[in-house]
Amino acid sequence: MERQENVTFGVRQHQTEYFDRMRANVMLCNGTMENGHSMHTTKCLTSRATSLPETNSEPFPLNAGSPELNEFGLRRRNSVPTDDVDSDYGVPSTAESCSPRDDDSDMCCAVPTAGRTAWNVKSSYMAKNTLNPIRQIVDGLKLTPNPEKPMIALSIGDPTTYGNFSPPVEAVEAVVKAAREQKFDGYAPSTGILSAREAVAKYTARPESPLTAKDVILTSGASHALELCISVLCDRGSNLLLPCPGFSIYKTIACSLGVKCRSYRLLPEADWEIDLHHLASLIDADTAAIVVNNPSNPCGSVYSKEHLQDILEVAHYYRVPVIADEIYDDLVFPGHVFYPLASLTDSVPVLACGGLTKKFICPGWRMGWITIHDRHDIFETEVRSGLTSLSQRILGPNALVQGAVPSILENVPQTYFQSIINTLETNAIIAFDGMNAIPGLSPIMPAGAMYMMTKINIENFPNFTDELAFTSQLVSEESVFCLPGQCFDFPYYFRIVLTVPEDKMKEAVSRIASFCERYYVESGRTSPADDNLGLQPSQR
Repeated sequence: MERQENVTFGVRQHQTEYFDRMRANVMLCNGTMENGHSMHTTKCLTSRATSLPETNSEPFPLNAGSPELNEFGLRRRNSVPTDDVDSDYGVPSTAESCSPRDDDSDMCCAVPTAGRTAWNVKSSYMAKNTLNPIRQIVDGLKLTPNPEKPMIALSIGDPTTYGNFSPPVEAVEAVVKAAREQKFDGYAPSTGILSAREAVAKYTARPESPLTAKDVILTSGASHALELCISVLCDRGSNLLLPCPGFSIYKTIACSLGVKCRSYRLLPEADWEIDLHHLASLIDADTAAIVVNNPSNPCGSVYSKEHLQDILEVAHYYRVPVIADEIYDDLVFPGHVFYPLASLTDSVPVLACGGLTKKFICPGWRMGWITIHDRHDIFETEVRSGLTSLSQRILGPNALVQGAVPSILENVPQTYFQSIINTLETNAIIAFDGMNAIPGLSPIMPAGAMYMMTKINIENFPNFTDELAFTSQLVSEESVFCLPGQCFDFPYYFRIVLTVPEDKMKEAVSRIASFCERYYVESGRTSPADDNLGLQPSQR
């Protein structure tokens, strides 16, 4: 009994000293003197102490007599397995992480937070800096379609929207088979099931760029693949080179990480090739990577072998790795060839992003991948392990679809893809020929992917200050929505998708022609449409 009392007295003395030190440091942090305790400090310490369960009127339950619990009521360290995480409390099992600091320098950090006088819950840096430009711009337009005309959305990049495209039968059957086998209902390895990674390696490898399963990381769609690639190569304060115009997800990811975005020019007069001199001028010691998108969203361009080699020459000269966004691989029109970027270099390390999303018409299945091309083990020291670590944040993509990947990549016939390409090209020709005949518009014929960019010669439409006003009014009058170029950092253009049914494409082009006819004027003249709307150009 005497031993128990002595132990209890020692614990109480330890607690008293601990709180005395805490109070002293709180006063220092709050700028209070011995005779000038702040009300907040007093409430903070008092409310925390009284909010804990009490035993014998003590601020902490005393369990000194328990062989497994320490004086604070927590399990003793030597009574649990020495794992990375304490099984009861989910905290690291290291002396530094849970023990009070020996010095007083940061003791105020240990002040319980229950004494805050008001709620002040803030979002994180990442949340504050995550922004999708497309969503921001489109939501800001407040579009109101013409109720007398059915809406034709040429803005949505989902090829399943209108039902004229669907996944291949072989892919659907593979998923059904995988579900029935009940072998893929649990968690999979974070980097992906081995059989699926082997299938992707076999499917994407070229003689010039061989791959094995260890070079493949499966992801939740190509956007997740891009997120992992940007996250593993870029730190806050570094910079990332992006195409302009370019898909907005690159900037959304980079800005959320505190990475600076630098946009290199694409040249519309040269079928959207990269301005290599401008690209090179943006590179400095803090440049972490170059993003190359081929085939392109939003441009629909497909780069020649020679141009890709020129891009790689710049990357090699400045020793900058490349992130290759190749989600539209092989979706190219006759007369053009898709060259995987990594197949054209043995010196530049490349992280290539692909997936089932577009080519197999199943964006909702969320199956993408990263293939690591690294002939000289430049990524070996940190990047490979970094990608593995980052993949563990979500424990990998859909296991069921992973189970179906080998069959999908093996059994879907080439005729399926050719049918898609034929439809896309037909719509591209309809859109290009139709809009090329409209005064004031200058479309650029795509070579692949699912999109086409068109320039608005804004001087011929003086009613509208920019393409935002133009596309918004087009919706109001004709119920046709084209995505404004500002969504891709490229004003005075708009993007259309080529995945709508052929009859809708023809109807949309006809409505655009009618709209432009009402507003088109020769340069320097005032549009008669002002009188019809009763608005001045400055009000557009």
